[in-house]
Amino acid sequence: MSHIIDRRLNGKNKSTVNRQRFLHRYKKHIKRAVADAVNKRSITDVESGSQITIPDKDLSEPIFHHGRGGQNTIVHPGNKEFVSGDKIRRPEAGGGSGSGSGRASNQGEGMDDFTFQINHDEFLEYMFEDLELPHLVKKQLKESTAYKFRLAGFTSKGTPEKLNIIRSLRSAHARRIALSGSDRKEIRELKRELREMEVNPGAYDEIRAKEIKDRIRELNLKLRRLPFIDEFDLKYNNYVKTPVPSTKAVMFCVMDVSGSMTQEIKDIAKRFFILLYLFLKRTYKEIDVVFIRHHTSAKEVDENDFFYSRETGGTIVSSALELSRDVIKERYPVQDWNIYVAQASDGDNWEGDSTICSDILVNHIMPLVQYFAYVEITDRHHQNLWREYEKVVEDFPETFAMQQIKSVNDIYPVFRQLFERKEA
Repeated sequence: MSHIIDRRLNGKNKSTVNRQRFLHRYKKHIKRAVADAVNKRSITDVESGSQITIPDKDLSEPIFHHGRGGQNTIVHPGNKEFVSGDKIRRPEAGGGSGSGSGRASNQGEGMDDFTFQINHDEFLEYMFEDLELPHLVKKQLKESTAYKFRLAGFTSKGTPEKLNIIRSLRSAHARRIALSGSDRKEIRELKRELREMEVNPGAYDEIRAKEIKDRIRELNLKLRRLPFIDEFDLKYNNYVKTPVPSTKAVMFCVMDVSGSMTQEIKDIAKRFFILLYLFLKRTYKEIDVVFIRHHTSAKEVDENDFFYSRETGGTIVSSALELSRDVIKERYPVQDWNIYVAQASDGDNWEGDSTICSDILVNHIMPLVQYFAYVEITDRHHQNLWREYEKVVEDFPETFAMQQIKSVNDIYPVFRQLFERKEA
């Protein structure tokens, strides 16, 4: 009876290394397919895996070969139609492309496009590649609970798992050299004396030779009794607990659910925030998300109510900004937190309220936040809220961003524009 133990790192019938090489090679096609998949999917199916198709023409590999030049004579066996000097018509375009999507034909042959599947993690990796929260900085907490252990030299006492083998062997080697140096030197001198007596028979003294051999034997026994490693030689890594700067961040998701927001516009806003939520939870360990819905009044809600509640009403955008300001002051002190705000609306607001919104932003919110992203969802011309926010951009060009979404196809490109990684 035999037992087979599989110690391979990859699963059965899989090659992780080759798969990653393949994905890296066709990265451009995968990213394009991921972007198309995001636009076509439902709200609840944004984060699942996807099927990727690569055109056959892009699978060919470049090779080195001799170019066709000079005069060549080629004999094709079975040629009954042509003789030397005949001109052969060029095949019609698409006759042998074999792309799998052309019309039926009785001529030519080819290959279908190559299709494969990427899993959930790979899909999200390509979807959020090269994205980040802008201006994220480390902030030192006065009463930080975040610590890490840092190596601070070595100590002679510790637990076995902290034993530093290399340092211990170095210490043992140095101890043996220090304790045996004089004895080894004496052995070398005695051997030299004995060798001189042996090469000069006239000076050979048997009594002295016996004394030298006995002394050498005695010294070798002494060296062998010297322990290879002693408890004194053991060195342990010394780790000290040090506080680390905090990179905790909070994202305020502010969504307009007023009556002017049609169901289609609300779905677009929800898809934008789902992308944002997935991006935050996948990319950052320390992240809080505050969900705020508003019509004539604003309310902080949980994730389920934010995406699925059907409450609606009139439009007063300033109520959401005021609530965001109050929550920041109560729970997220600016010296400890990186604060971000993402707002989605159709831009339709009570005329007198838009001025109040810009005033709240300029005087109360923008000085506290790292970044504010506003998305206007409309296929018409810009609304009054957009015009007021343009004044905010003039005062905060680096930390206030505005984009317009006209259709579902604009969601993912706009999302990438707002959170793309910028070169330092």
